[in-house]
Amino acid sequence: MQAHPIDPSSVESRASWIIAIVTLVILAIAYGAPLMTAVALKPIAADLQVPRSDPALASSLSYLGAGLGGILMVTSYDHRTSPVVRGKWLLENLLGTPPPPPPANVPPFPEAEEGQATLVSVRERMEVHRRNPVCASCHSQLDPLGFALENFDGIGKWREVDGVTKINASGNMPNGAKFNGPAEFRAVLVEQSDAFMRTLVEKLVTYALGRGVEYYDMPAVRRILRESATDEYRWSSLLLAIVKSAPFRMRGSAS
Repeated sequence: MQAHPIDPSSVESRASWIIAIVTLVILAIAYGAPLMTAVALKPIAADLQVPRSDPALASSLSYLGAGLGGILMVTSYDHRTSPVVRGKWLLENLLGTPPPPPPANVPPFPEAEEGQATLVSVRERMEVHRRNPVCASCHSQLDPLGFALENFDGIGKWREVDGVTKINASGNMPNGAKFNGPAEFRAVLVEQSDAFMRTLVEKLVTYALGRGVEYYDMPAVRRILRESATDEYRWSSLLLAIVKSAPFRMRGSAS
């Protein structure tokens, strides 16, 4: 079938461009990015050193990846951020080490009273919550990772304070590595690339097989990692290694 180019003079094409530009302008206003950057579709420099003197640049979606704004939103509540939900997402989707389910009868998180939302930060309330030994066992794994992203509010916009409290984005990884802020946190994550690549391959294999990865699939997962590592884990190498793997070639047809 022959592909037909889009006719820029058509009503549908003009409408699509107008909707796209309006969307970009709305996003630029929401995240404090320069309007001309949005209209001209020019990328914003993604320097890992957060430019404190330019919050608009620091809050841009290009800072930690175009999709992170959406991730930050779905891992927040409508009235505040959630280091717990964000930490859980990072453990599950980047490091492949999902936390255990919460124990029964966990005390509720101390939400701010009406009129006090600007006086007590989420981190300060989390520290009170963790004083309970029942809560501390899980939160010691979840909270530090979520705190690393506290400079981003519920829609991914950069901020320096939570209410009236200056953001403290420091913490420790499960392996003991320390960080202070999202830039150092990202650098620490890069050092754990083996865990990230294993998690990525497992998720790709899950998609390819149409089922979860089981213990008997792990030799194939390790083989995919070894084969794609020789080509610096390029997408083409990853996909080719998955297609050549025994679980993919021997998967049963849907009944």
